[in-house]
Amino acid sequence: MDFFLQLVFAGICVGAAYALIAMGLSLTFWTTKTLNFGQGSLLMLGAVALTALMAAGLHVALAVPMALLGTGALMVLVERVAIRPLLGSEESMGWVVSTLGLGFFVQGFVAKFFGSQAISVPSIVFESTSFVSIAGVQVSAQSLSVLVVSTALMLGMEIFLRVSPWGRAVRAVAHDEAAASLAGIPVRRVVVLSFIASGILAGLAGVLLSQINGTVDPAFGFNLMVFGFVAAVFGGMGSVRGAMVGGIALGVIEKLVGGYLSSAFESAIAFAILMVILVWRPQGLFGQAEINKV
Repeated sequence: MDFFLQLVFAGICVGAAYALIAMGLSLTFWTTKTLNFGQGSLLMLGAVALTALMAAGLHVALAVPMALLGTGALMVLVERVAIRPLLGSEESMGWVVSTLGLGFFVQGFVAKFFGSQAISVPSIVFESTSFVSIAGVQVSAQSLSVLVVSTALMLGMEIFLRVSPWGRAVRAVAHDEAAASLAGIPVRRVVVLSFIASGILAGLAGVLLSQINGTVDPAFGFNLMVFGFVAAVFGGMGSVRGAMVGGIALGVIEKLVGGYLSSAFESAIAFAILMVILVWRPQGLFGQAEINKV
């Protein structure tokens, strides 16, 4: 029973970080109806940038914001170079290839300057040997901090999107970009800010998950991006609540499968869930089916 609870707690903590990735993907989907399939490279870059900045002597209080600003700034480049030029035709899916290509470029860039081997990530708040007892089960303090930070950020994002002017602008652009522009909403600014927020969320997810893993390498973010995408589809693309529920559910399933069967099945179960959801409920648990009137 203790082993089961330990796996569940670990899955909840990791799943909360998956929810951040899903939320970042949803932000760009709302405003441009596209997904950044290079998001995994941003996760990796956030962790690598943090490691490099702290190795250079910066305090963690400066290193973390600088790493996140870097991933946010890179998302501006993604929007400007890899997505915006390809949005002219609604039938075009070229942004899938362009975002993947940019992601592979970032991955190769990091491998060139930092090496292809895993590097150790410094602890931010808790050491890897710190544990907290919950219901008689020992839970890593680092994993628990990931859960607390991710949950607080997701709740804050939900409130922010509902009550802030920017949140209302995002929802207006998502509903009808042309009507939002006629209403005086600066659509281009909303889109850019959404991409910046998506990049920051990706970088933060990478930093948090690297604390659990303890290391980071150029391929660090690929599987994480897949899990984040599955969580977004599972919960409903464009839903904050769906991202949280989908991420945590996927994290728990992943840990239970890895603990009782084999870690080799963890990625396979993610794709299996994706296929089931696409067949059974394509809009996800909290998403709404689109109705096109002709």
